[in-house]
Amino acid sequence: MTLKAQRTQITLADGRDLFYYDDPQGGDANGDAQAPEGRCAQDTRDLPPMPAAARMRRDPLTGEWIPMASHRMNRTHLPARADCPLCPTKPGSAPSEIPAQDYHVVVFENRFPSLNARAAQPPSSVDGQEMWPERASDGRCEVVCFTSDHESSFSALDPTRARTVIEAWADRTQELMAIPSVRDVFCFENRGEEIGVTLAHPHGQIYAYPYVPPRTAQHVARASEHFAATGRDLLEDIVAAEREADRRIVMRG
Repeated sequence: MTLKAQRTQITLADGRDLFYYDDPQGGDANGDAQAPEGRCAQDTRDLPPMPAAARMRRDPLTGEWIPMASHRMNRTHLPARADCPLCPTKPGSAPSEIPAQDYHVVVFENRFPSLNARAAQPPSSVDGQEMWPERASDGRCEVVCFTSDHESSFSALDPTRARTVIEAWADRTQELMAIPSVRDVFCFENRGEEIGVTLAHPHGQIYAYPYVPPRTAQHVARASEHFAATGRDLLEDIVAAEREADRRIVMRG
């Protein structure tokens, strides 16, 4: 894909990748987009190494692979506004996950991932029992910060910034799908303490799975069945049916 947003990549203190995605802002004499200043600011924190690769166990009743990531119990939990790790690093404040003093959209590797291909280990079994096979959760988890404004939300973004977020999703999906172990990439947003969110800053996540999750597999199977029966695309037919019913239309565009 061709990005309209400007992408800048840096490495955080513990070796994780961080990507700035900046709104299009014109260009230089050659017409190339220019990123705002500060995108090469260094992460000055003294961070411990990333945790060892998470493991997955197969449920013998369903056949599903379940990530086991006990290290996530140590992740940051509902910090005070001044200690938010997703806000930019302001002069005189403690460094956050984002070294720049401001940003448009940022994507970085989760510090407490459920899926981690950096230190993959060979398959094994729990307690030496073949009933419970275990293998590395060799995927990847990333955090997407929609805006530097702690009090904002995705719905408050203007069209230019919303496009930058979508371009970041698409760019990361394309890159993550190129990882040999990855079978599915899922971009999503959980919002609110009620659903278990531990950071109030407007953000989402990207999971690159080393397997196809059950719900996605169901969608693929249903779409295949629909195409085999009708020769048509299931999503197109759903949209057409909604337009014909004309009861749940929020916007036409």
